Amino acid sequence: MIKILHLSDIHIGSGFSHGRINPETGLNTRLEDFIYSLKLCIDRAISEPVDLVLFGGDAFPDATPAPYIKQAFSSELRRLVDAQIPTVLLVGNHDQHSQGQGGASLGIYRTLGVPGVVVGDRLETHKIQTQNGVIQIITLPWLTASNLMTKSETEGKSMSQVNESLIEKLRLVLEAEIRKLNPEIPTVLLGHLMADRASLGAERFLAVGKGFNIPVSLLNRPCFDYVALGHVHKHQNLNKSNNPPIIYPGSIERVDFSEEKEEKGFVLIELEKGAAKWKFYSLPVRNFLTIKVNVSKVENPQSELLKAISKYQIENAVVRLIYQLRSEQLDLIDNGVLHQALSEAHTYTIQPELVSQLARPRLPELSTGNSIDPLEALKTYLENREDIQDIQKEMLEAAAKLLAGKADLSEFSSDGQLSLFSK
Repeated sequence: MIKILHLSDIHIGSGFSHGRINPETGLNTRLEDFIYSLKLCIDRAISEPVDLVLFGGDAFPDATPAPYIKQAFSSELRRLVDAQIPTVLLVGNHDQHSQGQGGASLGIYRTLGVPGVVVGDRLETHKIQTQNGVIQIITLPWLTASNLMTKSETEGKSMSQVNESLIEKLRLVLEAEIRKLNPEIPTVLLGHLMADRASLGAERFLAVGKGFNIPVSLLNRPCFDYVALGHVHKHQNLNKSNNPPIIYPGSIERVDFSEEKEEKGFVLIELEKGAAKWKFYSLPVRNFLTIKVNVSKVENPQSELLKAISKYQIENAVVRLIYQLRSEQLDLIDNGVLHQALSEAHTYTIQPELVSQLARPRLPELSTGNSIDPLEALKTYLENREDIQDIQKEMLEAAAKLLAGKADLSEFSSDGQLSLFSK
């Protein structure tokens, strides 16, 4: 049995706008959060100990992170090297420079020949000797049209046609790689990709370069004992039969508020040929909290906002307060009081939104879904329009004539509108 730790989408160096500078270290606190989450993953790998670590791609927000960010990542990777735990670093879309045409940020580890570290920047099979036996890893980094097809092959084709051609090309090259496998050795497919049945997270907003959706059927192969994926930030298993498990572990930290409700963590696997037992482990990441309040219909909006804030545990959380109000209520809000009420949060933002006075609620009487007499509908509408109450009678009479087919064309103005004042 081979023990594996599978993590992905570290994105170390992201989300600085949700942090602040730590005066003791000079670092952004959100960078410290990401480093801490990565440290917990490495701690678990060493304490188990696992035989292999699989990283599913996207180490950084982009391919050219600042030196101190690269150093923070390398420091944790060094701990795995010192513990003699082999590690496979897959290249994701954020790790690629110029959509794969200018190398990848993780390529430096191959250049330096770091012991036990394999960089997966192309589709190929790696045989890795672990403490408990040999394992085969097929690496499938982030692919774009330019990786698989020439410009002439895509020219004149629709996007759907290009995607079909890309999937067929990938099917062929993957099949060629599968034929090289030793059927007696445990096998893992490690891919950074967008599977067609995956539920999305923040990656939909963070995408760098244009990839394509890969059918889960292409991954659900009996030759794979476990399919380790990266790119999607939400943890999920795409294969209900669990044979093989097709797993996104998700990201290890919340990047922004789109991931407010998601658990973050990593996966531990016990693998042998023909069987994989896996379990997801949550990480104690920083809370993101949205407080949304509509105070446009209350007499004391300030009091209502403070009441709403008091209902939540905001200490050390990244908080955003979003509230709707009318323009005439602006003077009733004391921002200093709101700042004081939110001061226990790690960081916070306050986002007031003005409610348009032109927007009117839909009348429930007219939303029953059943047929309604046109005159009754008009009457109900007019009763809720105080601004035209003085011509309500004339409008109803004119409408009755139209419905009865008794309206005289002379009652219409030159632009085709019914004249209510032609009497």
